[in-house]
Amino acid sequence: MSIHAAQRTPWWKTGVIYQIYPRSFLDTTGNGIGDLEGIIARLDYLNDNTRKSLGVDAIWLSPFYPSPMADFGYDVSDHCAVHPELGNLETFDRLVKEAHQRGIRVIIDYVPNHTSDQHPWFLESRSSRHSPRRDWYIWRDPKPDGSPPNNWGSVFGGSAWEWDEHTGQYYFHQFLKEQPDLNWRNPQLVKAMKDVLVFWLERGVDGFRMDVVGMIYKHPEMPDQPWDPDAPADLRPNDIYARQLHIYDQDQEEVYNMVREFNQLVRPYGDICLIGEILWHGEKRWMRYYGADGDGLHLPMNLSFMHEPWEAQRIKESIARLEAVLPDYAWPSYVLGNHDEPRLASRYGQENARLAAMLLLTLRGTPILYYGDEIGLENGMIDGENILDPWGIIVGPEYNRDICRTPMQWDPSPNAGFSTAAPWLPISSDWQVRNVRHQTQDSDSLLNLYRRLSWYRRSSETLKSGTLEIQHGPPDCLIYTRRIGSHCLWIALHFGDREIEVALPGTGKVVLSTNSPARQGPVAGSLSLQPKEGVLIECFPE
Repeated sequence: MSIHAAQRTPWWKTGVIYQIYPRSFLDTTGNGIGDLEGIIARLDYLNDNTRKSLGVDAIWLSPFYPSPMADFGYDVSDHCAVHPELGNLETFDRLVKEAHQRGIRVIIDYVPNHTSDQHPWFLESRSSRHSPRRDWYIWRDPKPDGSPPNNWGSVFGGSAWEWDEHTGQYYFHQFLKEQPDLNWRNPQLVKAMKDVLVFWLERGVDGFRMDVVGMIYKHPEMPDQPWDPDAPADLRPNDIYARQLHIYDQDQEEVYNMVREFNQLVRPYGDICLIGEILWHGEKRWMRYYGADGDGLHLPMNLSFMHEPWEAQRIKESIARLEAVLPDYAWPSYVLGNHDEPRLASRYGQENARLAAMLLLTLRGTPILYYGDEIGLENGMIDGENILDPWGIIVGPEYNRDICRTPMQWDPSPNAGFSTAAPWLPISSDWQVRNVRHQTQDSDSLLNLYRRLSWYRRSSETLKSGTLEIQHGPPDCLIYTRRIGSHCLWIALHFGDREIEVALPGTGKVVLSTNSPARQGPVAGSLSLQPKEGVLIECFPE
């Protein structure tokens, strides 16, 4: 299928996006680290245009750029190249070509807030106060007593300021000291970062996921942050960031103008999708990232959704809040897993992972899946001196993100088919049964449930584009309808532990159940739901 086939609706409104952490997907070089060649080798698994595949419409690649790996790729040292461990630009171009031939779009991570301290821009900025690129980063004099310019804390612990002895000033870093923040108030820097977008657009990418894009502007005077009176009492002493109210270091007014400029920049390149990692500021504030009339980000990520307690009422309220504030031009997205959060199956349990699959793939909006969630991959067992993640090392093991970045489990061979060498992070202990090959052979597996849901969604305009209306039901049930014209789907998700009976609005037929692929057929009046069961029903016309 041609990637350029004409569509009346933007692909990102109807498609399913699948996030890949390249280091952990498939290693083809035998060094224990996943690479771009490994992604190419598994494109047919993602979508070979048959129901044997997962049926995704786009892949989102976490950073693959050259990097010292202080933050495993989010400390970029060259925005326009590929880390040698992962491949090269020729490999990337082939990945885009091979993906497009299968109808798969390619979205890449864009890291606009900071670079590596080894980036040539920062090396030049740091060389002298008179450097032409000095103002490409945020430098400030110390207070009279020599202390940092303000009280701001780093996400990764301690002060957000690092002293530079050579030039006698502090530089600002919202994350690691090896990740100095860029100064988006400098026009030359803005142009250089826009040129990065153009570089990848010219190579055929279909979108950008913009890392912490709401943080790129800081208040120009950088005053002290107020302390949060409701901050948890048990925070670690160095966790300054979590003790503060973030009034001045993120979500500044200027960022809304810049996302509109990003939107204008990508328009000549066709149906490009801009996804934004937005820290939650409440629905109305967060919604502003869409722009005044849809001229901002296409999909500000709905990250709050995966922080809701796994309870029918709380999930229902979260969906209702989002639907209530979105104007007609704004399209929702839903996320239940990513590279920064504990694994979906570990947070909710394996039984609930099946409900989560139906929830993600039947809501109104774009679902963003995380690699491995389709086989129920759980948190890796990594602690103590084995932690590699700087957040887990500096602030505390409760922040360790290694646990959600362990290698994909492909088959029951050594290292789960991920690599012939010792993987960079350990394979989970259940790899011999929790892998793609094993679950492919089991018609009732979580993987095959994802496949059935995804392919049904691809064939259903009602699921892709229809309205959503939440229905009344038992306390442990989330029930909603999706509708286009006279065609209606009825989805019921039972979060409880006991069998219940739910009333139906009319007659129909069960087409999908999370508990059994064999549960199909006509229903009328009421329906019995097993514990942790979700069903999708096609309603008959009245």
